[in-house]
Amino acid sequence: MLSRQKYGELTWIDLESPTNREVRDIADEFGLIPLVAEELLLPSTKPRVDFYDTYTYIILHFPVFQHSHTIFEQEIDFVIGRNFLITTHYAAIEPIHKFSKIFEVNSILGKSAVAEHAGFIFFNMLKKLYHDVESQVDHSKQDLLHIEEGIFDGHEVKMVKAISRVARDLLNMRQTIEPHREVLKTLEAEGNRFFGDPFIPYLRTLANEYYRVHNQITRLTDFLHELRETNNSLLSTKENETMRVLTIMALLTFPLSLMVAILQIDTVHNPIRGLPGDFWIILGAVVVTGSGMIVYFKHRKWL
Repeated sequence: MLSRQKYGELTWIDLESPTNREVRDIADEFGLIPLVAEELLLPSTKPRVDFYDTYTYIILHFPVFQHSHTIFEQEIDFVIGRNFLITTHYAAIEPIHKFSKIFEVNSILGKSAVAEHAGFIFFNMLKKLYHDVESQVDHSKQDLLHIEEGIFDGHEVKMVKAISRVARDLLNMRQTIEPHREVLKTLEAEGNRFFGDPFIPYLRTLANEYYRVHNQITRLTDFLHELRETNNSLLSTKENETMRVLTIMALLTFPLSLMVAILQIDTVHNPIRGLPGDFWIILGAVVVTGSGMIVYFKHRKWL
């Protein structure tokens, strides 16, 4: 699907799951070399930036939330010319859709200086994408706060799965945006040849947006590790307490069972069996012995 929007002399072409015909027409219109046109048709495995005479080709991957609250990776290709921007992606991306609505009413390009070349469209779009990643990070932060409450409310077992789920999301986000560092570093170092020196501060701003999001993910990952250690410690303590109680019960019941079994042996010289009230004698012996053992366990601080 192809959509085309204009602002003054600038043109933005957005391709979603493009067909061969759409890519061929766009390549002919804007003079893209066959290699770039071929890259627009299929997803790429690695982000990168390539500079050509009349345009810059950038591949970036972004984490995207699904309705099931899982995160998957989505690629966006940018072809940035002097007066055009081509974006390609292979599924619907909500930030791109929102940016399209803003671009449609020209609110994002309100100042004439921002409309000098298509690099400014790329700048504002990438900021929107990073803000979306930041909202995903905030969602994971809220999950961690709920996990923290669950841990100290005594739901350690349930929190094991919840911690693993958030850890997966943070790992996916970090692995997805990690390669952006080299792409943005290359853009900042060599972008002046294509975009001009006045655009370098905007590229630095994009790098700052990336580092802010990356640092938030890193801090949340550290927070998650601390919560996992705390949860594991509480689980271990609870398991140890359970084992201690079960051990005390075994120590308490085994001697009493043995004593009852001995007193019930059907022999000629059994001193209790056959006496009046022999049942109550055995029961009393069990109660007295059990009470004595409990007092002894408490004295040794085992209970």
